[in-house]
Amino acid sequence: MAPDGSSREHVRAQIREEREELVRAVESLRSELRLELPRLAAGALGAGFVLAGGLGATVRLLTRAARR
Repeated sequence: MAPDGSSREHVRAQIREEREELVRAVESLRSELRLELPRLAAGALGAGFVLAGGLGATVRLLTRAARR
């Protein structure tokens, strides 16, 4: 018996159950991420465009073309 009164097998069984729960949680998160991936990619693309100055450059190009 372990010092707290639990047997080794009981502790091992608890660890096994926790591992199985963790595997299920990771699989659930992965499936949710797969569903959200297109939306996340579009958001990252938009954020990259804005951070790279694309919005300002586009506006300057449009205003320059409008003046001509």
